[in-house]
Amino acid sequence: ASRIILATDADPPGQALAEELARRLGKERCWRVKWPKKNETEFCKDANEVLMFLGPRALKEVIEGIHGDELGIPTGWKCMDGLYKVVPGELTIVTGVPNSGKSEWIDALLCNINNQCGWKFVLCSMENKVRDHARKLLEKHIKKPFFDARYGGSVERMSKDEFEEGKEWLNESFHLIRCEDDCLPSIDWVLNLAKAAVLRHGVRGLVIDPYNELDHQRPPNQTETEYVSQILTKIKRFAQHHSCHVWFVAHPRQLHNWTGAPPNMYDISGSAHFINKCDNGIVIHRNRDPDAGPVDVVQVCMKKVRNKVIGQIGDAFLTYDRITGEYKEADEAIVAKVVKQQIRQKSTSYQR
Repeated sequence: ASRIILATDADPPGQALAEELARRLGKERCWRVKWPKKNETEFCKDANEVLMFLGPRALKEVIEGIHGDELGIPTGWKCMDGLYKVVPGELTIVTGVPNSGKSEWIDALLCNINNQCGWKFVLCSMENKVRDHARKLLEKHIKKPFFDARYGGSVERMSKDEFEEGKEWLNESFHLIRCEDDCLPSIDWVLNLAKAAVLRHGVRGLVIDPYNELDHQRPPNQTETEYVSQILTKIKRFAQHHSCHVWFVAHPRQLHNWTGAPPNMYDISGSAHFINKCDNGIVIHRNRDPDAGPVDVVQVCMKKVRNKVIGQIGDAFLTYDRITGEYKEADEAIVAKVVKQQIRQKSTSYQR
């Protein structure tokens, strides 16, 4: 058989079964069914529920409409879908100067993908406390602030029922990799736990945030460039073998004479291999100049897209809602003002 359709249950055991079947049969000839939503919040578990809630025609359309994930999963922002889609088995490097919102943007992207496709994720986010990270994910999902604190303004906070529903969603959608003792986690330790999450829970995405929080003990005869190349090779092999998309956050080195413009992928501390070996390279940049436009404008710069089918190099502009942590598409007038200011900054830099 040249084309095998895996129509297992949508629960964790069913997804783990599909993952193991694909591994044994060959992932290059396997397509996995994504069961549609049966109501506003729940997905159908299996073919029987599609028949019961949506009818036989809907089930036929689900099976005949399978094309795999080779065309990518949309990000949830129309302005970005022409630039970047999420493909299983790929590695995306995300960078940006401190306090640009790299982790917040990735969290928002994961929430969008989960809402569209029901993907589950494993998070190795070492700069986030567990409770704070859970709160931020809940706020993005429920679209309400967790606290009656100052940042929430006059917006109604989430109710107890919404909070309980959100906790169930968190437990079903996200799995954490934490190193609670004093030692730093190694990349092998992280990937071994991520592999267990893929097989047990059907996880489709892994976030490693950030690179500089990993244990980087290397042999004396190995250069940092060789070491970074080895790490990225391990991550890419994991992503391809388990059909799992990996987001890897890496900070730029100290930027001297920085004018406020977005950094480049080659500015990442450590090695040029970060851009050379990744499938996708993204720079997250936040406007800090009130004269250039609203300071809640976030620029998502696609600096590298290896697969031309799913995107291209370019910029997308989003606005950040500080109350709920959501990202929304920016108005055209705001985008034009920010771009004009960046052109002026470049012109000033060249004159210097």
